[in-house]
Amino acid sequence: MTALPSTRDVTLTCPLDCPDACRLKITLQRAEDGTERMSKVTGDPDHATTRGFACAKTVHYPARQNHPERPLYPLKRVGGKGADGTLVRVSWDTALDEIAERLKGVLANHGPSAVLRYNYAGTMGLREGTHVHSFFRALGACELDETICATAGTAAWSLGYGARYGVDPGDVPHARTIVLWGINSLSTNSHLTPWLTQARRNGARIWHVDPYRNRTSRFADTHLKLKPGTDAALALGLAREIVTHGWHDETYIAEATEGFAEFREAAEPYTLERTAELTGLSVHEIAELASAMGEHGPTYIRVGYGMTRHENGGTALRAVTLLPAVTGDWRRRGGGCTLSTSGAFALNRERLGAAHLVTPDARHVNMNELAGALAPDAGIHALFVYNTNPAVVAPDSARVQAGMRRDDLMMVVLEQAMTETARLADYVLPATTFVEHADVYTSYGHHSLGYNPATLPAPGEARPNSWVFAELGRRLGLQTPELYWSMDDLLAALLDTPHPYLQGVTPDRLRAEGSVPLNLPGLHAEGTQAGFLPYRDGAGTPSGRVMFTPVPEHRPVQAQLTPQYPLRLLTPPAHHFMNSTYGNVPHLTRAEGNEPHVMVHPHDARAAGVQDAQLARIRSEQGEVQRRVRVTEDVQPGVVVVEGTWWGLSAPDGTSINALTAQTLTDLGGGSTFHNTRVRLSPA
Repeated sequence: MTALPSTRDVTLTCPLDCPDACRLKITLQRAEDGTERMSKVTGDPDHATTRGFACAKTVHYPARQNHPERPLYPLKRVGGKGADGTLVRVSWDTALDEIAERLKGVLANHGPSAVLRYNYAGTMGLREGTHVHSFFRALGACELDETICATAGTAAWSLGYGARYGVDPGDVPHARTIVLWGINSLSTNSHLTPWLTQARRNGARIWHVDPYRNRTSRFADTHLKLKPGTDAALALGLAREIVTHGWHDETYIAEATEGFAEFREAAEPYTLERTAELTGLSVHEIAELASAMGEHGPTYIRVGYGMTRHENGGTALRAVTLLPAVTGDWRRRGGGCTLSTSGAFALNRERLGAAHLVTPDARHVNMNELAGALAPDAGIHALFVYNTNPAVVAPDSARVQAGMRRDDLMMVVLEQAMTETARLADYVLPATTFVEHADVYTSYGHHSLGYNPATLPAPGEARPNSWVFAELGRRLGLQTPELYWSMDDLLAALLDTPHPYLQGVTPDRLRAEGSVPLNLPGLHAEGTQAGFLPYRDGAGTPSGRVMFTPVPEHRPVQAQLTPQYPLRLLTPPAHHFMNSTYGNVPHLTRAEGNEPHVMVHPHDARAAGVQDAQLARIRSEQGEVQRRVRVTEDVQPGVVVVEGTWWGLSAPDGTSINALTAQTLTDLGGGSTFHNTRVRLSPA
């Protein structure tokens, strides 16, 4: 008898919250009993964006997939939600029957607005991440405004351009000036790096605009370390300098934009000297970047969501993203700006997640305001959490956790790991991973649609989110058809569209190929004038033009630094974590010396009386945490940085960094203001 091979490789799309949406080559190891498990993750060499390598996060997925503490059976809380309670194994029927009965009681006594789902981007799959909302919309439950990350940027982009289109990464090597603005792309968009390197070989100069020095700063040719929250001032100063020297594109402005005269007038006060004063940069640095953008194009700007994490973050991003309309770079291959490419995925989403059932009078909860929503008098009596870890990632996390501990709140958590949220649940329902269920994936960094079949059998009794909510729907007698759709039903609905970008993309082709590029005009054409140029002749705004109005302006934040709180806290993404995903992987979180650090400038360390490697208290108006100090000139005076949303369990004091952050919302889109936090340091 011929022995079966001990390993095999499959290719699947990464489910995590990243613009790269990589196509991964996954090695499955076969045991003597014939069972298989994930043993290695690399990148698919045949995928146009992934190009054969996996990021520093995803290579650790086998440790997460095979984690010894992964929940594999339904768990029910016995006893209280404090130290006297415990989670014990029960059957699926017991868990689902009890959840359904308790939910019926909540609906009868308090109505559907007492039921809240809390979810986000633990999976980017449209079935297990989005379509499962059908259950809650069939109930008439609260609508969750999913605003913690992208809505400030989305609202800003929509005002200027309409739908979010971006430069295809394959066109980036045609750029000659590249500005990475408010994004640590080597950590959060790592598959852009080979295209940036190719552009550099072609003669491009790379600039990084960011308040602290990180991997991307060291990769770039020039780093501009601006003051946090001053991005709009820098953008307006650059626009003024470009116009003053006649580097703007008058033809493009006349043919494709509206409101430029008002924008030009608003930018006039932002002289080089005033812009330097506001941003902390030098006159020379600002003038040099303006010259590069005006004289050495095309210019490609890759913006991240970092600049939107301030009170005026939407306005800041809007100012930056209008610069390619000033220079006319939208008409040049490799020129323009990318926030997200998601607008190109013109799927039919009318019934995705039963969106058609949302009524105008539905109660809405902004996910940044979960702490307030879980207050005893706020009216939420049932909370279902999936694809996120709000006990760690939500603002004002101490109050979030206090709300979760309420005895009158039923909390059900669908999870792949025993997160801090799961540890507070009344029921933990074991969820499948992306190799164990089928799903379909878009991207916000490239232009290929992805599909994954279920590749491994689920371990233990783990089940997909879609199965769990369908079973609950049956117990509650819900008749909404979308709740019970198969993967075939979902694919047929999503691809039921005449949009030209999806021409030739069928369910059968998607299943067969796994990754299918969109049919974008000019994407694969030859020549420097070709490429995908989404705003070449205008935009998707009501006027059909790129809108310079309403005019963005620099406005100082209300949370000004004071003698009591003299430092601005930034909490950007870490290199090895994806939000809080991987927070339980031992060799990332429990190795000697591997813990969250606060980066402090030497001047501020001296003023606070803290030293390198010492534990320090960080105090804000919301709460207090302890972190080990790293004294470094990578940060600027007045700014402290804690990279990554570590689990509180990995921190010296067992507390999430979001115990310091507030529920304050952005000027546009109701987004989060994690970088708005003012703090003080003292020795622990």
